Amino acid sequence: MKNLILSAIAMAFVLVSCNQKNKEAVTTDSEKTESTSQLYACSMHPEITGKKGEKCSKCGMELTVPVVQNEAAHDHTDGSHSHDDAATVEVNTEATSVTQTTFSTNEIISDYLKLKNALTKDDTKGAANAGKALYATLNKVNTNTIDPKLKTEYIDIADDAKEHAEHIGDNVGKIDHQREHFAMLSKDVNDLIKIFGAKQKLYQDFCPMYNEGKGAIWISESKEIKNPYYGSKMLTCGSMKKQL
Repeated sequence: MKNLILSAIAMAFVLVSCNQKNKEAVTTDSEKTESTSQLYACSMHPEITGKKGEKCSKCGMELTVPVVQNEAAHDHTDGSHSHDDAATVEVNTEATSVTQTTFSTNEIISDYLKLKNALTKDDTKGAANAGKALYATLNKVNTNTIDPKLKTEYIDIADDAKEHAEHIGDNVGKIDHQREHFAMLSKDVNDLIKIFGAKQKLYQDFCPMYNEGKGAIWISESKEIKNPYYGSKMLTCGSMKKQL
């Protein structure tokens, strides 16, 4: 009788152990499926998605922001599922606020171009006003909207750009001095565009004569050469180096 009881207990223990292992196997498979199907977005370009660790096709950064699929895209009134339907993807707002607060260079570039255009017209007052506007724009940027990996680099560039914009704004009537700072400011704006991009089509132009023949670049919204370093004296001096 004791042997029967012991055998029954042993059988029960084996069954419980097997069930537990089966549950763990199901859980593990489920976790693997969830892991492989999870999509991630670029923190700078949330429309770019893929597997975690893959590179963004626009900026080269790793895809690290979890995204969630909109279940409505998979639901059909007739209960069927079509492979032609593209799943809509939304950035997980609990993980990040990228879609709403991503840093943009648009306003910085706009103020810079106003400054550049004023200098092509030898308009020192207009250049000063644009310099002050650019300085204000740079000051109001919320650096918390910038990817942490790029924040330090942005701050270094922006601090330099603010110094040059401030000098241009404070030196109305001294256009040569304004142009000296514009040359250095142009390098800063060029660096910002390299890192963060720009929505509009832009060109990098080059004047070979400025700065005692060392040359200087500037950024333009047009293919037409209008030199901000010499204005009316040599308005068409220079060439387009590349499209940004």
